[in-house]
Amino acid sequence: MSMIEVNNLVKRYKRSDQSAVDDISFHVEEGEFFAFLGPNGAGKTTTISILTTTLSKTSGGVKIAGFDVEKEARQVREKVGIIFQQPSLDPQLTAEQNIRFHACLYGMCGYRPTFKMMPGVYRKRVMDLAEIVGIQDALFRPIKKLSGGMQRKLEIIRSLIHTPNVLFLDEPTQGLDAVSRRSLWEYINDVREQYGTTVFLTTHYIDEAENVDTVCIINHGKIAVCCSPDQMKKSLLRHELILDAEDRAALTSELSALGLPFAVNGRVIVPYQETAQDIIARLQTKLTALTIHEPTLEDAYVEFLHKTGRGAA
Repeated sequence: MSMIEVNNLVKRYKRSDQSAVDDISFHVEEGEFFAFLGPNGAGKTTTISILTTTLSKTSGGVKIAGFDVEKEARQVREKVGIIFQQPSLDPQLTAEQNIRFHACLYGMCGYRPTFKMMPGVYRKRVMDLAEIVGIQDALFRPIKKLSGGMQRKLEIIRSLIHTPNVLFLDEPTQGLDAVSRRSLWEYINDVREQYGTTVFLTTHYIDEAENVDTVCIINHGKIAVCCSPDQMKKSLLRHELILDAEDRAALTSELSALGLPFAVNGRVIVPYQETAQDIIARLQTKLTALTIHEPTLEDAYVEFLHKTGRGAA
């Protein structure tokens, strides 16, 4: 059974002459790390809102953990954890009270009026998560006294407190510093390994999707590409050797004789698909510079946006 099943999903808003999400289909398997990317206005937020039961679809089928998102919305909500792009905390409560109500609503434990009266398993999990994201000292302070970054960390704890089957991350590290970003991803990777959690990510930090199992790009409401990061990079970019020599003319002449394409832009750039070692071993000209450039997912994503005329994400 796929953990997320999307079949011919359509969403058209009232008074709109085109669909925000236009007949898209994809499946996410149990334990898979799935990145859903696209430029602003492409349909990412609309799709994730439908998947998390906060927005109704126009047509098509969507199931989470085998449950229909509209007919069995309550069961779906019990299976998922969500870090929304927009804040969703109650400013009248303390940080821990926000977590406590969430844990009780998800059936993790019964409600108690104070933190000390809550079950030990709940208290330990709260403190462990607070240490991971670095807000131990702020747990019992009112939300309105917390900075935006600290509120973001609190939302992360709240989404993970009940150990969900599917974790939806909508720009999860927005507002976090570099250390907190790294700590969060280390914890999410641990959760995936320990519990087999399925992770569905949308992000503008494309480097965060470098190690996902599948990257899916939505563009103008349609799925443009859905494959592994390596497949995407190979389809759009080639590896490059960046070379130089005291006798650059001899180097370029030798590359031409070997039938290797190259460009001169400050250094001699040689795109390749075979191994770098094979090319270097065939060169006789003494090199003064040698760098191997391996394309990143961000390189491939930017190239995709340029090819589709969408510009920056």
